[in-house]
This record gives sequence, C-alpha cells and structure tokens, in this order.
Amino acid sequence: MTDADITTPAADWQAWQRSWDRQQEWYMPDREERFAIMLDMVEALVGTAPRVLDLACGTGSITARLLDRFPDATSTGVDLDPALLAIAEGTFAGDGRVTLVTADLKDPGWPARLPHEAYDAVLTATALHWLHREPLADLYGQLAELLRDGGVLMNADHMIDETTPRINAAERARRHARMDQAKRQGVLDWAQWWQLAARDPVLAGPTARRHEIYGEHAEGDAPSAQWHARTLREKGFAEVRPVWCSPSDTLLLALK
Repeated sequence: MTDADITTPAADWQAWQRSWDRQQEWYMPDREERFAIMLDMVEALVGTAPRVLDLACGTGSITARLLDRFPDATSTGVDLDPALLAIAEGTFAGDGRVTLVTADLKDPGWPARLPHEAYDAVLTATALHWLHREPLADLYGQLAELLRDGGVLMNADHMIDETTPRINAAERARRHARMDQAKRQGVLDWAQWWQLAARDPVLAGPTARRHEIYGEHAEGDAPSAQWHARTLREKGFAEVRPVWCSPSDTLLLALK
C-alpha cells in the first residue's frame, strides 16, 4: 500500500486493514494459521453462532475472521487505542453484529461497559503481553466471571519459556534475520506503520491521542505458557492447555 492508496479525505478502511495485517505478519508469518485454529476450537466447543468478546481487538482482525466464517456470530470488540478503534469502527460501520467498546483493561470497572453480562468465548491475540503479571492475573479472573459455564478463553501471544535460553536465543536470531530480509523488500515495521497513520488526515488525530496513552510502545510481560495455564486454573478455569504453538508463540485454550 502506498500513501496514495489511503491518504484521502475519506479513509479506505479496507486498505488500512490490509496494511495492518501485512505489518503484523512481518512479526508473525503464521498469524493466519493461529486464527484458523482459534476458530476451529470455537466451533468445536461453543458452536457456529457464538457471542464473542474480542479482547484488545485493535482493528478487529479476529472479529473480521470470526464473522466471515460464522455469519451468525456476534462480537463485542474492546480496546483503548483510538487509532485502531477508528479503523475498526470504519470497517464494521452498519454491521449490527459488532459492538465496539472503548475501555482500559487495567481499570477494574471495565466489564461494566460491555453490552452483555456473559459470553460464549473470549478471544485475544498478540495483545495481553502488554500487561504485567499481576494485572493480567486479575484480568483472567474477570474473564472467568464473564464466560458462561462451558465457555472458552483463547489467548494467542508471545509466551517465553525462560528455562530454555539457548533455544530462545537461536529462535530469536532466526526470526529477526527473516524480518530484516522482509524489511529490505519493503515491508513496513511497527514504527513505519504508525508514521504512515500519523500522516493520514483521518487517522492523524486518533494516532496522536494513541501516543499520549501508550508512548511509542507499551511493554509488559511475556511469561511462559505454564504460567498462563497455572494462573487460569487458579482463576476458575477447569481445563487449560495449548492447542497451537510456534517457536515463539502459543495459543492457549482455557475451558470454563
């Protein structure tokens, strides 16, 4: 995508979605694979017409894939980022299946903003590593209360096993070599994507507000899958295990 594709008075929201996807795939070339497994497990455990909470939804990547596969599903997207929410709002405008909510997940009262008291599934990807362990554990407890009995939480994210430092270093070196090669071929990285957003007449204001909230990039923790599984069980989930993993990331499923 070039500046000419998107810097118009009426933003091309689909172009922004494609641009966001390409930037995210620079970090995670297997991103679509994890989404597909996530939706496979949604279908297996809660059916094809679920009420879904898309947690830290960003531009609505999960919601878009959910509704494409399950037209009878509904989604509540929650995020604090005004720029990414602007893209989501433009993308899903007029779609009664989607509700978007601005909320800070570190605020204990955020669930009161939701349109429903209970959900069949909570889905999130590459977002909760922005939280440190204590607020993340608290959030898991809140999500257990929001899910109906038999509901599922799936979190796909960076989950680092600190007991394997040499494996971690080798994986990181290989991944960054691939990313450097892709960048030489013109792929936008995180910083470049946000610079492009800041120049767009529609997204410039939301992007400025976004930087006031987060700075350049918020950093939390990336604890191991074992930590996540243990914490989820402590917070009320009956069964927890990985259903997909890559050398750096894990999709963890927790069943209420």
